[in-house]
Amino acid sequence: MGSGWHEWPLVLFTVLGQCVVGAVIVMSYAWNHASNNSELQHKMLRPMFFIWLLMGIAFIASVMHLGSPLRAFNSLNRIGESALSNEIASGSVFFAVGGFWWLISILKKMPAAIGKIWLVITVLLGVFFVAAMTRVYQIDTVPTWHNGYTTLSFFLTVLLTGPLLAVLLLRSIGYEYRSRRLATVSVLALFIAIAVIVLQSNELAEIQSSVQHASALVPDYASLQVWRIALIALGLGCWICSLIRRTPAKTSGLLLGFILVVVGECIGRGIFYGLHMTAGMAVAG
Repeated sequence: MGSGWHEWPLVLFTVLGQCVVGAVIVMSYAWNHASNNSELQHKMLRPMFFIWLLMGIAFIASVMHLGSPLRAFNSLNRIGESALSNEIASGSVFFAVGGFWWLISILKKMPAAIGKIWLVITVLLGVFFVAAMTRVYQIDTVPTWHNGYTTLSFFLTVLLTGPLLAVLLLRSIGYEYRSRRLATVSVLALFIAIAVIVLQSNELAEIQSSVQHASALVPDYASLQVWRIALIALGLGCWICSLIRRTPAKTSGLLLGFILVVVGECIGRGIFYGLHMTAGMAVAG
């Protein structure tokens, strides 16, 4: 029992991976929106390096969880049969396709028409990667994970972290892209996340086994969730305040906001792993 932080490699892998997918989606739309300005498009590519850097960190964390790179390769042996193999394979393909697009584009070797199609494929691969991630935890012997809240929470992380990272990177080159719409999406995702917490906490009270209650798996569940939501709200606030004042957001403020949101989501993901409960004789009351 605890906060689930003992699974910190998985916390980093899932949160950063989902963050990258969200950022790639927004940056892709921004890049296509600037199709008539090749100079601006090239400027956007420079900060995108940090997106793929985060993806690399996420995969390093996942390898640390597996124990060695060799085990990571072995986990690909059951593609199509194992949810874990599908997750690693889909993430690797997303990373490779997106990273190669970035490299060729920044070298100015990517034809415009092919680049647009390539980006669409990258975005679709990213969404498939997150979907594959959720399937890993849809285990019928783990009643605290085997539900729609898991899938919804993973995609909410995409919407909470990705847009803010993209706005931060775009702002670093002095460009603002539909910030109000993106902020609205992230705020709505926060409200949905709060609703998920309330609904799921009610269900946890009804899940128990012969030796424990699911609600007792994370003793500080309520306080940790409060900290999580507070950090996310403060992080989004660093972004939204500038929109309310109708002034350009400062890069430093967006960076602080991004860090707060990621920390908040890491707390939430730690809670998720702390709720692991093998069914055995578990029953839903």
